[in-house]
Amino acid sequence: MVNVIYPPENLYSPSILKKPNYDHIILWMLKNNEVCKWADFRQKPVEIPTGTLSRHLETLKRKGFVENFTRGYYRITSEGKKKFHELSSAKKNTRKINYLPKLILKSGRNYSDWILWMIYNNNYCKRTDFLEKPLSINQSSLSKNLSLLIEKGFASKEDGKYIITKAGKSEYSRMLQNYDLDRQTILEEEGKRIEEITQKTIDFFSKYNVKDKEIQFRFLNNNLKMDYEIVKPLLKDEEAFYKILLFLSKNHPDQFPDFTSSENFSKTHKIKKTTLDYYTTEISEGKIYPLRFFKLIGPSGEQYYFQSDGRIERILRVITENQISRFSYMNKLYSKPITQNLSAIDMKSIIKNIADTSCDFLLNKDLKSSLKEFLPDYIRYLAYKIEIKRELRETYDKMEGIIWQNITDIFQSKDSENLDKQYEEQIKDINKEIELDPQNLDLYYVKIRILLYFNKYQETIKILENLLDIFPESEKDLKILKAAVLKRMQDVEAGLDIINELIQKYPKNNDLLCYKAYWMQYLEKEEEAIKIIQKLIKTEPDNGMYHDTYGEILMYSENYDEAAKKFLKAIVIDSDQWYLYQTYIKLGICHKALGNFDLALKNLKKGKDLTEESAVDPETKQKWNAIVDLFLTEIEQLHT
Repeated sequence: MVNVIYPPENLYSPSILKKPNYDHIILWMLKNNEVCKWADFRQKPVEIPTGTLSRHLETLKRKGFVENFTRGYYRITSEGKKKFHELSSAKKNTRKINYLPKLILKSGRNYSDWILWMIYNNNYCKRTDFLEKPLSINQSSLSKNLSLLIEKGFASKEDGKYIITKAGKSEYSRMLQNYDLDRQTILEEEGKRIEEITQKTIDFFSKYNVKDKEIQFRFLNNNLKMDYEIVKPLLKDEEAFYKILLFLSKNHPDQFPDFTSSENFSKTHKIKKTTLDYYTTEISEGKIYPLRFFKLIGPSGEQYYFQSDGRIERILRVITENQISRFSYMNKLYSKPITQNLSAIDMKSIIKNIADTSCDFLLNKDLKSSLKEFLPDYIRYLAYKIEIKRELRETYDKMEGIIWQNITDIFQSKDSENLDKQYEEQIKDINKEIELDPQNLDLYYVKIRILLYFNKYQETIKILENLLDIFPESEKDLKILKAAVLKRMQDVEAGLDIINELIQKYPKNNDLLCYKAYWMQYLEKEEEAIKIIQKLIKTEPDNGMYHDTYGEILMYSENYDEAAKKFLKAIVIDSDQWYLYQTYIKLGICHKALGNFDLALKNLKKGKDLTEESAVDPETKQKWNAIVDLFLTEIEQLHT
């Protein structure tokens, strides 16, 4: 059941002598909820009479403030939001608070995001605004997150009021991308910032004769994501900052073969070459802003820049991940023993395929050699990004990042000065965050992921042992993680000892036994793994997760027929569990291996639909969608 956010009492019950403003009530509800159905307006506490509701909704629809996008469901339009703000500002002696959309509120306790949204969409906020419903942030978490936002320069405090800064507006724009908001909402939010910089941008384009529409668009996009206030203490001239953004926007791969060297640019645009080179390097390497710019060296030494998470990088990422999955996914996860070394893959062949595919439609063919030189570092970057962000505490994750862990090993050079520098920077950043919030266990998990990426296993073990003293309530998760680290150190038996100790200490925790079954699978002890999982199923026959695990063990040993039966059993038992999108996909893979292509297509597509509907993070969705697309493509090829 979805909880509807209702307006404050003084809006729907102002006083005995005053009538409620029903237009305002309806627009308030639609502004503060993604959608509302007819019955929501009729229920307590607003209880709008049927005739009144019908009349006001029709009027609001006719004026373009509300749209009836499906039978019985309504949502506010952009014009309706303006009208809502007019009605709210007209209320004298009342400070109207705009609360964040339900989608963001339901996405988890991302308190920093909540606070950022509130101070962006209100002139200011008081501490009590965050403590009261619908946010209800507790005092401790509120203090930590407010301090963190102020420390990062995203918010300021004046006379007990919290106000967003210019840097905070840039961070707000970036934050919106983390949520599955509809495109119109994002455009409207971005529009607020575009209005602030439009006139300056127009004057700048006019002064330096910037007429190319693509360059103009890239410049505006860069300007929205990189706020001048961050570099203002060192770079006093804002126009110089604009020139640096223009240099990055002009030297984009789409402009090839056109290129402007920093020497020529500094002369024509009257900016010191040393200043231009310094800030171009700092920005492109991601040292100033959260995003970075990848550098592609052209055939004659030209330097082209393209933005992380921009059009080129997003497409290149998909091509790269698909190629690596194509070479290694099936063999690594389901067909061949897990001991097979992924480094045997012909990486030159992978790079050639990525470059060939990319230069067919994404980049100019004359940049193919440049792309081949660039790709090893880019693949290392992807591996690092996935390693850092993958959730450590998901003990029973159904699909470990085995491929990317090994890709990291292939490309990583322990003697590399660059990697040492990268390690020092990452550790410095995370240590700073831990100092600000020492009781946040999630921050320690991020630090551990950094240490593991750089093969700092002994240091990881020490941290885990210290954390056991600080967070004794998280003993199981921390010890399971320690076992996993020991496995990476090739001390598999020591890891198994930890799991067995946990089982003895928590004999009623069947999930630990389930984890041991996976561990037996790591050790290639299929019979023992099956024996454990069969015992679990006998104990809890209605636990769909155990049937799903049984299916995975059988699938790993290529017993696809029996695996399919277990997956189907899991679906029948737990028809609404969070992990079922994975179960359908694995069932589809089994049917594909058995030659049942119609059933394979049906289950793969079902799994993909459920993936899109699930509440998992975007990266997990992307990973599973890539798996589905790989098998769908293979089935199509078999039919042609």
